[in-house]
Amino acid sequence: MAEVVLHIYDVTNSGSEKTNNTILQINRFFKDGIGLGGIFHSAIQVYGNDEWSYGYCEQGTGVFSCPSSKNPMYTYREKIVLGRTDCTISMVNQMFRELSREWPGQTYDLLSKNCNHFCDVLCDRLGVPKLPGWVNRFAHAGDTALEVAGNTAMRIKQAKTELVSASRVAYRFLSNVTSNVTNGSIGSPQRPGTLNSSENGNLRMQGTWLKGILNTAKPSTSTERENKDDDANHAIPNQTKQSRDSEVLMFQ
Repeated sequence: MAEVVLHIYDVTNSGSEKTNNTILQINRFFKDGIGLGGIFHSAIQVYGNDEWSYGYCEQGTGVFSCPSSKNPMYTYREKIVLGRTDCTISMVNQMFRELSREWPGQTYDLLSKNCNHFCDVLCDRLGVPKLPGWVNRFAHAGDTALEVAGNTAMRIKQAKTELVSASRVAYRFLSNVTSNVTNGSIGSPQRPGTLNSSENGNLRMQGTWLKGILNTAKPSTSTERENKDDDANHAIPNQTKQSRDSEVLMFQ
């Protein structure tokens, strides 16, 4: 059995001292202050004095090793003992050979395939607990946000497509009914795939019809309601007068 140790670094390889200091402040606040997480690099040490991790490169594997806690690209923070593995040293060496093929450097992605994801996979194969949630929480949050945004945009697009399709079906149905009633051709057979002149004209007006539906779907304003009430009030006396005139005609 061998001890498995997680080494954690603050990511301070931006090339800008100002940016590096900002990252350190973020990590101090979000990790040290409230325990939420931060921007970290991680590596796993097992059998020997070297640690193993993953990073970007244009060609070849992204898996690499260096002396434990001595990675010159980052600022060392702390180590966490994750447990002990039952794997032999030969089994571990075989794991690294397999991971070197499975993790090429050009597939590195800051949010979905970074050094912390690699360490999680390695820990799983070693049979020890994975990294604490706070180590890679920022990457998980960013990846989830991107996925939600993408799904929301797709759903909106699908909803618009379904609305237009449903509107076209409804319009064609209504225009066919109107055309048949006008021409007295209800129940008359029509050759499939053909349109009469009325239908051709109606199909050209679909855009206007759809726009009209969307406009008329707006709720009536108070002024419109008042005008409708006035029209109704004027109509009642006229109906009463017509009724009385009819009574006079009936008794003449």
